[in-house]
Amino acid sequence: MQHNAETNMRVPYRSSSDIFDIKNLASTDPFKQFDNWFNEACNTKGIAEANAMALGTCSKDGTPTVSMVLLKGYDEEGFRFFTNYESRKGRDLIRIEGNAEKLPEQESMDYYHSRPRNSQIGVIISHKSYVIPDREVLYENFAKLQEEYKDEHKNIPKPSFWGGFRVKPRTFEFWQGQTNRLHDRIKFRKPKEGEEFDPKLTHKGENGWVFERLSP
Repeated sequence: MQHNAETNMRVPYRSSSDIFDIKNLASTDPFKQFDNWFNEACNTKGIAEANAMALGTCSKDGTPTVSMVLLKGYDEEGFRFFTNYESRKGRDLIRIEGNAEKLPEQESMDYYHSRPRNSQIGVIISHKSYVIPDREVLYENFAKLQEEYKDEHKNIPKPSFWGGFRVKPRTFEFWQGQTNRLHDRIKFRKPKEGEEFDPKLTHKGENGWVFERLSP
């Protein structure tokens, strides 16, 4: 696994003095809490389109699809959005669909140990989505493990529940937004065995791929 570039791109997130806990809720009504965060995003410089959304769906045969859409309104009956997402950035989206498979244990372990030691400790105490009594439990467990592994030469074991996945692409779609809504969409896919196609519509690419232009 090559991860030097990704490691160099690592940036810090919020500090421990800027947390989001139960007491930090703007409302115990989820719609009102959403409204609070949405308005905050709308008023934050640097966020060009706070209402941009990724919409994930699944077909009857189990194939998932994610589309970029724009949120246009919401109330207690639900969220309203429209397709034909338009970004102020000219070249914006690459969508990949494929099959996911778990990485070999050694590959996950190698990447785990390439991470900062505090990140490795964070993985151990952050068993995803498990219910905990309060945030103090995280602080206490984190402090205990920091003390246990304060010797930088002592290996921090990777927990068995942590690992990576690989997505084997089946299709690629390259999307470029246009102001007039006539967006550009070029899709690459692997043709079905024995498939016949119109060369005016479907073009042969490299390494067994074909590509097609899609309507916006």
